[in-house]
Amino acid sequence: MLKNYFTIALRNFRKNKIFSIINIVGLSIGLTCFMLIAVFVYSELSYDTYPAEAKNIYRVLLSATGNGDVAVYPRVDAAVGEGIKNAFPGVIASTRLSSRSDFVKYNDKQFKEDHLAFVDSNFLQMFSIPLIEGNERNALVDPNSIVVSKAFAKKYFGNENALGKTLLIGTQNMPYKVTGVIDKVPYNSHFHFDAFISLSTFHITNPTWSNVGFFTYILLNKKTDPKKLEAKFPQLVAKYVVPEIQHDMGVSLAEAQKSVNTFIFSLQPLTDIHLYSHTKYELEPNGDIQYVYIFSALALFILLLACVNFTNLSTARAVKRAREVGIRKVMGSVKKQLVFQFLAESVLFTFFSMLFAYLLIFLLLPYFNQLANKNIGFDFFLSFPSILVMLAISFAAGILAGIYPAFFLSSFNAIKVLKGASFSQGTQRKPLRSSLIVFQFFVSIALIIATIIVYQQLHYMQNKKLGYDKDQVLFLPDARLLGKNQTAFKQKLLQDNRVVAATIARSVPGGEFMDGTEIYPRNENGNGTEIHANIYHVDYDYLRTLGIHIIKGRNFSKDFSTDSAAGVVINEAAVRELGWTNDNAVGKSIVRSGQQEFKVIGVVADFNYASAKQKIAPLMMTLGNNFGGLIIKIKTTDVKGFLADLKKQWDAFNPSGPLEYNFLDETFAALYASEIRTQQIFSAFAILAIIIATLGLFGLSAFVIEQRTKEIGIRKVLGASVQNVLLLVSKEFLLLVGIAFIISVPVTWWAMHTWLQDFAYRINISWWIFLAAGITALLIAMFTISFQAIKAGLANPVKSLRSE
Repeated sequence: MLKNYFTIALRNFRKNKIFSIINIVGLSIGLTCFMLIAVFVYSELSYDTYPAEAKNIYRVLLSATGNGDVAVYPRVDAAVGEGIKNAFPGVIASTRLSSRSDFVKYNDKQFKEDHLAFVDSNFLQMFSIPLIEGNERNALVDPNSIVVSKAFAKKYFGNENALGKTLLIGTQNMPYKVTGVIDKVPYNSHFHFDAFISLSTFHITNPTWSNVGFFTYILLNKKTDPKKLEAKFPQLVAKYVVPEIQHDMGVSLAEAQKSVNTFIFSLQPLTDIHLYSHTKYELEPNGDIQYVYIFSALALFILLLACVNFTNLSTARAVKRAREVGIRKVMGSVKKQLVFQFLAESVLFTFFSMLFAYLLIFLLLPYFNQLANKNIGFDFFLSFPSILVMLAISFAAGILAGIYPAFFLSSFNAIKVLKGASFSQGTQRKPLRSSLIVFQFFVSIALIIATIIVYQQLHYMQNKKLGYDKDQVLFLPDARLLGKNQTAFKQKLLQDNRVVAATIARSVPGGEFMDGTEIYPRNENGNGTEIHANIYHVDYDYLRTLGIHIIKGRNFSKDFSTDSAAGVVINEAAVRELGWTNDNAVGKSIVRSGQQEFKVIGVVADFNYASAKQKIAPLMMTLGNNFGGLIIKIKTTDVKGFLADLKKQWDAFNPSGPLEYNFLDETFAALYASEIRTQQIFSAFAILAIIIATLGLFGLSAFVIEQRTKEIGIRKVLGASVQNVLLLVSKEFLLLVGIAFIISVPVTWWAMHTWLQDFAYRINISWWIFLAAGITALLIAMFTISFQAIKAGLANPVKSLRSE
């Protein structure tokens, strides 16, 4: 029986080639999208699940409240982790991590390594990262010990045994002995380091509680409730943080005790970090659970669109198979057998589509990996579990797409069909087909609108006035390699007429390096409300080099000796949060941790030194402690030639490492990598949705025109023009597209308005975006229908009427 079902199905494939191709192409695109996104979602949800105790590991967060705003830090001070462990018996262990970028040397080999980490001795054990060489229990116990990845060892030692070798790290050539080798950190981790260095190297004495510095993780007993544990943390703040704040800030005990409510430790599940944590200080860019939901829904919608095509075309073709159903019923077939036959055809369609989908996955996977920032191999889809999942999805899609046509076709009355009674091809089923067409174009129009809005927001952020000059500005992050020659190197560059200005600074807009501190305004009645401010350590030429505008007061000047010790320039955001105004801020004093007092000498206009997604935060700029980086503003049409000369100048100063640089506009663009990917993914989905909807509309319009061939012939004989025929055929479909447009507008406006709330600086959604999307959908539908309609309108009516 099954063989007979599939034989008939294959016969129908050959008999209805256009119908078959449309369905197979549509279903294969739907399956391809679904599988690629399913793998992406699986990858995102699997982050940090690899440690044996993943469910019991938590990261300690710090939330600091100041002037109504809450700043969340994923790092805490050195004493916090061990302090929590010692205070509460439900905590089994704690471990810390501090990331670092530095030069590593071995004999004549030297490389800049951006993925180094100082960790406690139990770090690798807590995260279940096994050693393939060395003893994991004591590999990181001794100072100046280092555990490296297999690839890292290969890079420096070749095929030699890495254990016992000594690496030199940093400009001071600090020696570190290799005591272990790991394979690599799992791909689904929120951190990826090539080497782990013993934190005991730092010899931390008298660790404190009230600052930030270490990513800290604790392992809880399975019976410990993290929420109940969090509720006890204020005890630790009162015991340890309050005295430190009182001492460092020089405030009264009553003032310091306010930190119990403003200085809050909390616990974040390890498995939530990648998708739910979006602080400014993450180890790596994280994912976003919202995008996981969005892309999952889009993948499902794309698959549903393909299934809708099949359902629509199958019910539309019902009249052609009515006689076949009648004969089968007369020959003894029961409804159950007919349902199974049509479902078998549907499932066979989806299995053919699955084979074609594998070909599409093979072709598209490199582009998908680039788009989604993943490294998924095609062999993943060839694994036994993946094949089973693909078969299950194909089977489910086949049943979903074919269930309604199967029951619809099997319900025909055999006597009426075989007597030749007229069979309405759509009067009773039109509402369903119309609803499905509306659904297809609703999804397509919604995706077009979403794509335009995402593009507009991205364009707005990339072209927003930032408050500083990012064009033709180079940043040399490793200028510290010049040692004491940094200033001499800067002066040498300034002799080049292509160099407009230069400044020695480690902090650059869009970059990661900046300090932070708690500050108070010094008032007549004592200290005011505490706020958090970021710190840029700069020199005299920083503001001029980056074109940052001073709106009140003055820049740092060598004419004022006090600037180097106590002068500070702050931004407008700091002025507002300190409770001042731009007009009265200059001359006032602020106090930072450690009771260091600064006098405000100038106020700069707010500039976006972080992503435009974030509200501009308070910033203070101080002289000194700025060595490490060099920012160069140039003006030339021959950038390549300047870079070649820059390298010669660098080499002439004999630094201990190669020249590395990046352009500020490239650093700025990197801030929006996530939004760029989102826009590209929305665009890809919109195109695919339109292709599937267009395929379905093409097949449906072709069938409708075929059914109305005689009607069109009669109309032409009576004088109808090609335009009349086009209007006759298209008006019903265009009406459905119009309904889809009306439904999509409020739904998409709400969804995109919600999405935009994540951005501190955002566009207003314009009416023309919806109009453009609606017109685009109408034009696509019109073009698709007109191809068949014009062909019918130009046909000779004699051929269609000769049998009458």
